[in-house]
Amino acid sequence: MRMRSLAGVFFKLGVTGFGGPAAHIALMREEFVRRREWMTDSEFLEMVGITNLIPGPNSTELAMHIGSRRAGSKGLITAGLCFIVPAVIIVSFFAYLYEVHGQAPAIVDVRYGVLPVIIAIVAHAVTGLGRSTITSLRNGVLAVGSFVLYFVGMHELLVLLVGGLVAVIWSHVPQWKHDRKSLSLLVPISMYVATLQSKNEASLIRVFLLFLQIGAVLYGSGYVLLAFLENRLVDDLGWLTSQELLDGIAIGQITPGPLFSTATFIGWQVAGVWGAVMATTGIFLPSFLFVALLTVIVPWVKRHAVVQTFVWGVTVSSLGLMAAVLVRLIDDALVDWFTVLITVASLTVLLKTKINVTWLVIGGVAIGLARNVL
Repeated sequence: MRMRSLAGVFFKLGVTGFGGPAAHIALMREEFVRRREWMTDSEFLEMVGITNLIPGPNSTELAMHIGSRRAGSKGLITAGLCFIVPAVIIVSFFAYLYEVHGQAPAIVDVRYGVLPVIIAIVAHAVTGLGRSTITSLRNGVLAVGSFVLYFVGMHELLVLLVGGLVAVIWSHVPQWKHDRKSLSLLVPISMYVATLQSKNEASLIRVFLLFLQIGAVLYGSGYVLLAFLENRLVDDLGWLTSQELLDGIAIGQITPGPLFSTATFIGWQVAGVWGAVMATTGIFLPSFLFVALLTVIVPWVKRHAVVQTFVWGVTVSSLGLMAAVLVRLIDDALVDWFTVLITVASLTVLLKTKINVTWLVIGGVAIGLARNVL
């Protein structure tokens, strides 16, 4: 009965969870704290904080963590799959339609109205995260430095690594003699990133490994995914165009569930249905493993101040990457004065209200359809 209840509630959240991570967390609080009384507010907030310590999609990992708390390892897997699978199925349907009709006039016109809204949503996320994150000179330097390094062509994983190491050096130089063990824990990360190689073939194993890599190191909101995908898939590998990437982000935005389901769309465009399977499995698999290891990871992180600082440096650097990719994508989305007006109007609404972003995306769809009719 407990597993059935757990599966039912997370499947419902997976089907109705529009609006991105913040909306998902709010829905989970409403469901598990207020309605079902499975936990208190303080316990819920503690779980939110813990999931922020690990890479991956935070709201999805929160779902897994709640499932684990409720029914152990079976609950973790059940909650995660029930939250993820509805989005994957819906995105797969859109990916198929896009593959068949992607360049049809109606699709192009819908894209005309939606993409400026996506630019506004990402810009709003960047400004909101910036206000809460850039609270010191160090954080400002890390964010701006990451922004610059992206434009000089540095690999996005190296940008994050540099950000984490700079944060450690900035904050812990006087403690190095006393914290050598903690610093040595960062060496494997450096070695891993240093061995990254760029290959252009879009084999299934390559798709899987690329998205596994992203899922294993990505900190921040789902929008940070833009930075990784733009640099790796568009600039480095050439598997997608910037236009196709924006279309994928738009589809991930208008569908319920995790924004990381964008990986399903991209995998489909790169390597068909099995590419979608590989990309989806790769990007979500690390989250299942990290949440399962939380009982070990959290005490370990709390024991090592240097590791906490490194993680924070990576998080701040991801903000700079988001801003850089936003600048890159503007050229593809804002093609005339009306698309600029759509972006400005959408951003104004986001700044002035607490509207669910799904309604803005639906408005963008309506504008695109109206353009097609007219």
